[in-house]
Amino acid sequence: MTSEISFRKSLLWLVAIGFFMQTLDATIINTALPAMAASLGESPLRMQSVVVAYSLTMAMLIPASGWIADRFGTRRIFFAAIVLFVAGSIACAVSQGLGQLVVARIVQGLGGALLLPVGRLALLRTVPRSEFLQAMSFVAIPGLIGPLLGPTLGGWLVQYASWHWIFLINVPVGLVGCIATLRFMPDLRGAVRMPFDAGGYALLAVGMVAVSLALDGVAEMGLRQVSVFVLLVFGFASLAAYWLRAGRKPDPLFSPTLFKVPTLSIGLIGNLFSRLGSSCMPFLVPLLLQVSMGYSPLHAGLMMLPIAIAGMAMKRFTTPLITRYGYRTVLVTNTALVGLSMASFGLTAPGQPLVLHIVQLLVFGAVNSLQFTAMNTVTLRDLDNSMASSGNSLLSMVQMLAMSLGVAAASSVLGGYTGIFGAASAVNALDTLHAFQATFATMGVITIASALIFWHLPPEARAVQPPQPEVSGQG
Repeated sequence: MTSEISFRKSLLWLVAIGFFMQTLDATIINTALPAMAASLGESPLRMQSVVVAYSLTMAMLIPASGWIADRFGTRRIFFAAIVLFVAGSIACAVSQGLGQLVVARIVQGLGGALLLPVGRLALLRTVPRSEFLQAMSFVAIPGLIGPLLGPTLGGWLVQYASWHWIFLINVPVGLVGCIATLRFMPDLRGAVRMPFDAGGYALLAVGMVAVSLALDGVAEMGLRQVSVFVLLVFGFASLAAYWLRAGRKPDPLFSPTLFKVPTLSIGLIGNLFSRLGSSCMPFLVPLLLQVSMGYSPLHAGLMMLPIAIAGMAMKRFTTPLITRYGYRTVLVTNTALVGLSMASFGLTAPGQPLVLHIVQLLVFGAVNSLQFTAMNTVTLRDLDNSMASSGNSLLSMVQMLAMSLGVAAASSVLGGYTGIFGAASAVNALDTLHAFQATFATMGVITIASALIFWHLPPEARAVQPPQPEVSGQG
């Protein structure tokens, strides 16, 4: 019995470390983008593809993660995920150009996409149900610590070593993880081998990639309007074809019957559109501070700490607020507050008191944390056991897709305003600050508009269970 408990604890630590690697790498890169751009001979305002490639790859692979683990076993896939993640990290560090770096980030994303879902599946099948909530709460802690340390650690490494070390630090952690996986990860497979909906998966993946490339192409790839339009039409047509196909398939990736649950359908759509705005903040804020405000990488990283600290502090107030006022009131009001706090960064300018910027970051961190937790719990709260796994995977996919689209959309808006304000050839000019200010205001308005979606939630919905941990590592 003692050895069994010890084994479970070791498994918990292994899954937690894998989650920490994923969430740390999703945030550590943001403060390093200007230094990476200078090293690769690129503009720091055109580096969004490095972020988009990682999150979009994760969004694409998450729907298949459960089937892959059932087919090939949790130990083999978790080990392969760490190897891919480390290999991608090494490839990132030795990249000589932006194209190579993007490809390496895709490899990294392939590994990162499998770490949490496969680890969570192993816990679900190993830990007794009475201990599962406690186990998942333990695993969720690194998801909060990763974003807390990421920007500051990235800034410190860039300033006192080089940007290559933000990737190389994954190598020793990954090697320890590989050894621990072989020793502690059980080799679990699905009792019933379900067929994989390859056709539906292809349609879903093509749709997500086409829409993301269309938005990213506006900002970086220089695609003409006709090409962007074709990509958008092709992407949305693929997504529509998936849902039409899913309605006729007995075992689709995500059944359309999920959307018969009102809280899930509203929660997913609200997640997508509200995160479309707020997900760009970890990308935009460090760029603003370094490119237009003259902050060092370390200083910019330290300035991101208030967001993470306020987000962690806000967790204890979330359930009482939702219990008292209900999901609809909280989400409609708080979505507007998230948008307003984002738009307030449009007033940022050099020479302002430091305390003012810290207050801005604290406010955004608090309301953004409340937003993520409320959206996640309302989306999953009414699912029965037969829908829980599929609904959770769909929510994870939407979260990662929204991160990708949010960064791509913000980059497109920033690129447009940069051209309007005439800063295309002078990245450090004062005009670039005006482009950032207009971008924050625009993305804030987009977020405010998404509050209308949550108005359709049933007014009687209240918090009846503890908030679920944020699966994307951002809440």
